[in-house]
Amino acid sequence: MKAGNAKPRIIVGISGASGAAIGCAVVARLAELGSETHLVVSEAARRTLAEEVGPDAFATLVTQVEEVHDNRNIGASIASGSFPVAGMIVAPCSMRSLAAITHSLSDNLLVRAADVRLKERQPLVLVAREAPLHLGHLRAMTAVTEMGAIVMPPVPAFYLKPESLDAVIDQIACRAIDLTRVFEPVSRAWNPA
Repeated sequence: MKAGNAKPRIIVGISGASGAAIGCAVVARLAELGSETHLVVSEAARRTLAEEVGPDAFATLVTQVEEVHDNRNIGASIASGSFPVAGMIVAPCSMRSLAAITHSLSDNLLVRAADVRLKERQPLVLVAREAPLHLGHLRAMTAVTEMGAIVMPPVPAFYLKPESLDAVIDQIACRAIDLTRVFEPVSRAWNPA
């Protein structure tokens, strides 16, 4: 990060898997936390955002981040290890994106930025969205975990007794942010009575 810049710089990638609301919740929470957020959204994710969240979802995201990067621009600042960031969250992370990250197939900015986080040994949280999983998915998840990423399927914390889908989405987003270890924990913790 820039000298004197106290705001943690986080990259948020949103790929085309179902669960676009999770990416929106991550961006909103990071804005509340004062992050300098850089956003990269795949073409498939733009469609999913419109269908699952609403036609203005992308426009709303843009207002909550410092910079939106074109996914086709593999020469953007976030594609370089010399551009310091505190970590990256891909939410949701499609199996296509997860496989591309696993195999360093940096054919778009989202994958390239994630690949750079791995090579720079920075936190990379992949909110992997698919069910059921076949052996190829599982092997890709194992390989990317061995490389240093954290694979976090968006599993609801039923023990918190969420009262709405929004509460489930927010808890998943907060948990993903917590896994970067950049901020004090923001997710609700288990508190047995």
